[in-house]
Amino acid sequence: MKPRTFFLIFFILLSVSISCQAQEKDKTTNGQIGTLPPVETQPANTNYAPAFEGQTRIGGVKTITPYEVKIIAEGLSKPWGVTPLPDGRLAITEKGGTMRIATAEGSVSDPIIGFPAVDDRGQGGLLDVAPAPDFESSRMLYFTFAEKKPQGSLTAVGKGKLSTDETKIENFQAIFRAVPYFDNSMHFGSRIVFDKNGNIFVSTGERSDLATRPKAQLLDNGYGKVIHITPEGKPVPDNPFIGVTSAMPEIYSYGHRNAQGLAIHPETNELWLSEMGPRGGDELNLIEAGKNYGWAVITYGLEYSGKPVGEGITQKEGMEQPIYYWDPVLSPSGMTFYSSDIIPEWQNNLFIGGLSSKHIARLVIREHKVVGEERLLANENQRFRDVAEGKDGALYAVTDEGRLYRISKK
Repeated sequence: MKPRTFFLIFFILLSVSISCQAQEKDKTTNGQIGTLPPVETQPANTNYAPAFEGQTRIGGVKTITPYEVKIIAEGLSKPWGVTPLPDGRLAITEKGGTMRIATAEGSVSDPIIGFPAVDDRGQGGLLDVAPAPDFESSRMLYFTFAEKKPQGSLTAVGKGKLSTDETKIENFQAIFRAVPYFDNSMHFGSRIVFDKNGNIFVSTGERSDLATRPKAQLLDNGYGKVIHITPEGKPVPDNPFIGVTSAMPEIYSYGHRNAQGLAIHPETNELWLSEMGPRGGDELNLIEAGKNYGWAVITYGLEYSGKPVGEGITQKEGMEQPIYYWDPVLSPSGMTFYSSDIIPEWQNNLFIGGLSSKHIARLVIREHKVVGEERLLANENQRFRDVAEGKDGALYAVTDEGRLYRISKK
């Protein structure tokens, strides 16, 4: 055999081998991506056409790795946020204005106090929590909450030090307010995450009311925005609207409705956001600086009355399309990317807590597109408010009904 022919045959065989290995990896680690029927079988609220193939109702996937689900604690008081601390324990906020610390085995502390009065009506309260990057030495925790004042309420960011005996938050102070105040109890957002530089991303809602909704498109207020601030509450120096007349310098992106999910991809450091639509049109967005995400000009949902939102359009030049949307709704709340290799097929997948849908959505994402969707814990009949990856590679989820779940490999 001639050397040239030999190398050609070798190259072909090698290519086939690599292709087969890639297909086998897809099969074993991602549940045969896209080959199962979509998980959503109910009729949509609208007849809107997606902007591109796979923007909604993608093919289903099924986790192959055996895993177990345990209720490790019950009786929490309307928990809203759950996040791991450096030692592996979990900080859990409760809407009424307290925090708990839980172990991975489900031992839960007494309520931790020290917070200001919160507007815990409706969707308000003490909301999300995130430990400072230097928490082990500083013991600083950051929170989002609905701040209550005589003129109304708003989404605020605060910080305080966890006392040595872990009974209270010391020297709590608000560092940012998504002004203006408004007197209702709806659409506060709000999640909080630290970026790789130690700065903070915060999502806010547009407060739901028809009078406040247009503010999501305006840059002079904190409604319906992603905010980017330093740990002291100042605008991050390279924010996109610094120097723009009348614009809040803390704004990173705008045109959001009620964003209760925010997470940073563990490999790319990209910022992802989930937001609740109205009747249909819940969205998953890839957030980029300075971009407009469309609410309430474009949407894949309807008013709760069944009428179109605005002009009833789903696309407009200068406004971003969601990477994925749901109709009927998921009611997406807290979310996390799975970074561990303990369950390899979940690595870099996104897990989103569903409220009215009463399940956790697992999304397989490839090259900024959702390529598979799975529903987890759909038989639990719980409103999943937040989900986080623990230091042990398990997923932890809290529900409005007061449960703490642990989802781990068998």
